[in-house]
Amino acid sequence: MPNNIYLPKPGRIAHIKTEVEGNRAIKTFQVTFADGDGFEHACGQCAMLSVFGKGEMMISIASSPLIEDYKQFSVMRVGRVTSALHDLEVGDVIGVRGPYGNDFPVEAWQGKNLVLIGGGCGLAPIWPVVQTVVARRADFGAITVFYGGRTSRDIMYRSELEKLRSDAEVHLSVDSEEEGWEEFCGFVPANIVAQEPSPDNAIAITCGPPIMIKFVITNLKNLGFADEQIYTTLENKMKCGVGKCGRCNVGKDYVCVKGPVYSWADLKDLPQEF
Repeated sequence: MPNNIYLPKPGRIAHIKTEVEGNRAIKTFQVTFADGDGFEHACGQCAMLSVFGKGEMMISIASSPLIEDYKQFSVMRVGRVTSALHDLEVGDVIGVRGPYGNDFPVEAWQGKNLVLIGGGCGLAPIWPVVQTVVARRADFGAITVFYGGRTSRDIMYRSELEKLRSDAEVHLSVDSEEEGWEEFCGFVPANIVAQEPSPDNAIAITCGPPIMIKFVITNLKNLGFADEQIYTTLENKMKCGVGKCGRCNVGKDYVCVKGPVYSWADLKDLPQEF
């Protein structure tokens, strides 16, 4: 059935990294495809992952389009399918179909200063942008990354973020004070206020818990960022990926088709159902 839009490609798990342990465990999976039977994607797009016998889930692609050897997915254990994925091992086969949705207009941002703001597992959807602009460093202005976790043990991509400091300004935070932590203590939106990134010739991209996004956008607006300068993602309730099931409907939009990437100029006019 070559034209079956619901038929996934078989992908083999080539590498697994535990990012965060505990009740909100996060693992990063690198998936490869036999005989080059993969697919191209753009920054911000998603894919549907199948754990056979358990179900499917829509997950952001967390690797740059410039990386051709594998697709990366960072997944928090929150339910039946994510738990089943976390129980898999290197060499196991999963189903992958995609890519789905629109993307961050990275090409249009050339010459701009970029402010990338993530919280929790929300760093994964914007990580492809980070990887892409760093790989093409001369094409972009200043790069500033804000990222926060509940505690220092909840910070994902820790080693990658430390390496990133050679190419970008990195501001890490934890929600409350803890022994040995020398960076910002407080929520990510408060760190935005403390550091005051400039809106001049800038684009801000944010992804994380909805309450974080709400206050990040408020604080960016207070700093002078225009609606058209702020981008975020919606990834709620997506089941089919192709605008058929209606689960991700927000107002007039099917998020899996029109989104998941929105500028605040577009998103603020949708019904506040997300």
